[in-house]
Amino acid sequence: MFKTLGIDSNFLGIEDTYSTFARSKVVILPVPYERTVSYGAGTKNGPKAILDASRYVEFYDEETGREIHKELGIATVKPLSFAKKIDEEALDRIYETARSLLQEKKFIVMLGGEHTISQAGIAACAEKYKDLSVLQIDAHSDLRMEYQGSKFSHASVMARVCEFIDAKKIVQVGIRAQCIEEAEFIRRSGITTLYAHQIRQGKYSKIVKEWDDYAIEKLSDRVYVTFDVDGLDPSIMPATGTPEPNGLFWHETMRFLRKLGRRKKIVACDVVELAPIKGLHHPDLTAAKLVSKMINYFVR
Repeated sequence: MFKTLGIDSNFLGIEDTYSTFARSKVVILPVPYERTVSYGAGTKNGPKAILDASRYVEFYDEETGREIHKELGIATVKPLSFAKKIDEEALDRIYETARSLLQEKKFIVMLGGEHTISQAGIAACAEKYKDLSVLQIDAHSDLRMEYQGSKFSHASVMARVCEFIDAKKIVQVGIRAQCIEEAEFIRRSGITTLYAHQIRQGKYSKIVKEWDDYAIEKLSDRVYVTFDVDGLDPSIMPATGTPEPNGLFWHETMRFLRKLGRRKKIVACDVVELAPIKGLHHPDLTAAKLVSKMINYFVR
């Protein structure tokens, strides 16, 4: 049985009535894993920062009209610990945990931690859902075969995902930093990549009504969503190790996620790469609000 956090440390500060493991459809899984950050560090502190900030997010969502914790229950399990486990051993631990939660029919929300953790959650879902596609919101394509000597780098996570999921089932949104080898891999493999400059220039509005409609149409019915917070513009999300200008803003992101939740079956999600900045609270609250919105939009 999974041990859960209480009202003083769980997501949203939810009382026991609505946050027990047995009662809850949604499970928050904190994964404070950090090994391969390449610029700013601190992603291991991301899960706790999100949980701490979430207690200042209102239970009631004025847009959806839901108090979703009362409707479905939200349990926060104890953060995963890794001791000396790194790379494959660490990913195996995350995978086995996610697999167990899926067997319990829980909707998993992983909180990172560096982006490397996502491949384990995606692998567990891909094992259960054979038609799974992946939506990646990110500043970086993360398709390097290896980076700084590690194939388990946060910069290689989607390259690893492509080893067990057809690349044509991956949709990337907001990309604005990559090496030439990644760009060539995208062209060869058939990954759907909506670059930030193309979104801004209105490229996809010429094909369908909005760019987000185009992205959603490229996904299968069942979707795993991995959200690297550096996908957001640094003006609203400065607390990340590798910020890039020309990112997504709040309104367009929420519109996209809302449409996605209405049109597709989201099976699990993660929010990764928050690196808290001491004394600067708004990025932590933004990440916590993002998690709350994703649950409201995705879980029925």
